[in-house]
Amino acid sequence: MPDADSLTWDPPAGRITGLVDGTVTRALGIPYARAERFARPEPMPPFDEPYPATTPAPVAPQPTATVVDQMLKPADGLVVDEHCQRLSITAPADLRPGERLPVMVWIHGGSYVIGGGDHPIYDARELVTEQRVVVVSVTFRLGILGFLGDGEHVPANLGLLDLIESLRWVRTNIAAFGGDPDLVTVFGQSAGGDAAAHLMISEGAAGLFRRAIIQSAPLGLSRGRARMNRAMLRAVGAVHADTPLDDLLERQVLGTRAAAPFGLAGGMPYGTQYGYAPLPDERALDRAWSGVARDVDVLIGSGSDEAGMYVPLVPVLRSLARSRLVRPLLRWLVVRPLSEVIYGRDVRRFTARHRAAGGRATSYRLLRGVTVTPTGAVHMSDLPLLLGGRAAWAGSRFVPERDWPEVERRGKAFRAIWAEFARTGRVTVADDATLTFDRG
Repeated sequence: MPDADSLTWDPPAGRITGLVDGTVTRALGIPYARAERFARPEPMPPFDEPYPATTPAPVAPQPTATVVDQMLKPADGLVVDEHCQRLSITAPADLRPGERLPVMVWIHGGSYVIGGGDHPIYDARELVTEQRVVVVSVTFRLGILGFLGDGEHVPANLGLLDLIESLRWVRTNIAAFGGDPDLVTVFGQSAGGDAAAHLMISEGAAGLFRRAIIQSAPLGLSRGRARMNRAMLRAVGAVHADTPLDDLLERQVLGTRAAAPFGLAGGMPYGTQYGYAPLPDERALDRAWSGVARDVDVLIGSGSDEAGMYVPLVPVLRSLARSRLVRPLLRWLVVRPLSEVIYGRDVRRFTARHRAAGGRATSYRLLRGVTVTPTGAVHMSDLPLLLGGRAAWAGSRFVPERDWPEVERRGKAFRAIWAEFARTGRVTVADDATLTFDRG
């Protein structure tokens, strides 16, 4: 060890140096794959020299100053890089020799266009220290660079292929960091939950994980997108490996606009494309998910008022929400129905199909937001209970500073449920988490 605050690991990927950060150890920004623009990822060769894993993973190129960014505290220190296929590992600092802990691989959300695995809101310190698990946070290609292709000139689903490579890296190397490669759970929220569900049926992902936690996945938007994708491709036009990045991001906006007339699906225009590697044809989806049901335990759910997060973003709805008389009507006539169509309905369908095929599936519903005063659980309400900690969340639009003690209290129960599922595939109900479960 070079000094008291550094560590060295020797996985098959080659020697990696990281750091001790109080109660956890961290190996940050490890390249798990490499790829030229619009090309499939390839495994990284072993490092010839010790790799200094002390810098957070870069984020994929993405829009800036989005509405979600405005709701969060600034994320300082994250750089942008097209070569973003990196992962970061957080493990307990008091890991015992030979100890093998459950591994939880985090897939960030952001509608497949924003975010990154090392954003401060995804810090796994509390989950790791309280529950004694190893957490791997993955960063992958997004938007036009990762989730829009014609299958001929530009491959589709490149971001999903990145994720598969990350899981292969974990399978091969995680034991060196104290993780059990036979006890891997993928978990993700929003688009990350959608990706977790689709990894279950992705060619090449079989055997790479044992369980999946699918949080607030917009599965109601994932089907019937072929016409929309064709319209987006026409609007974007021909793109090449040498097209300037700024031009590509401008074209991404054109693709988003072209998707707008296609209804709710246009709210998340970039995403998985069926019938292109590694995904089956859309007509084969149910058969594919049924075919893997016995191999993957599933925990899947959503919040009671997911769509409520978007009310302040629509001027007319924001104005209506100011009225105490209108607010309840808005919740029952707009927020709840949209939440059901985009998120809730497919939780029940997914659970029923999985069980009918002989798999173990538990569904949940988060009933309360992250405030002291009871409110509906909007989109992202689960995240402060799971990841990030006070520095990342308290004082943001999601969590008023005065309410953090309540989030801290409920968060311990929430994290215990997630970790227990990762360990055993079972769910233990805890009242403090304000969750309801259907365990079948």
